[in-house]
Amino acid sequence: MAMVADIKDPRRIEPAFLLDERAMLEGWLEFHRMTLLFKCEGLTDAQRKARPVGTSLMSLHGLVRHMAEVERQWFRRVVAQDDAPLVLDYTTDEDADFAVEEADWEADLSWWQSEITAAREAVARLPLDHTGVRRGEDVSLRWAYNHMIEEYARHNGHADLIRELVEGSVGW
Repeated sequence: MAMVADIKDPRRIEPAFLLDERAMLEGWLEFHRMTLLFKCEGLTDAQRKARPVGTSLMSLHGLVRHMAEVERQWFRRVVAQDDAPLVLDYTTDEDADFAVEEADWEADLSWWQSEITAAREAVARLPLDHTGVRRGEDVSLRWAYNHMIEEYARHNGHADLIRELVEGSVGW
């Protein structure tokens, strides 16, 4: 089994210990975004689409599609109250983001990256206590940042296991 640990890459930077709140939140979110990308790099299309856990629909490719919709949902639709519709059709398949059999990796990677850019732009000038609305309840940008860090961290754990099962690499 290949062992990979402590990969140093200038694209993924752990935030400094002493930062203001916003810089800390943005830093950890960027760290986790890059971690998901690392989990997907260097694999074939088939490996990214593999679902090595028989009871789960999750694949690395599906996690990228899922996070593209999540970025759009929380930062644009909820916090910024942008009328951006969902990209995938969930009316007949509530797990459409994980349906990757016919999905195109380059298109989905580009979509995820564009959603990250759009998310950054949507909240760049908003204070952390700015509120949007989800299901009739106020949601602060601060809460959304914390949720997104948690969302990425949880799914990066899934990605870690998927990557290890697909080709043996661990770490990062």
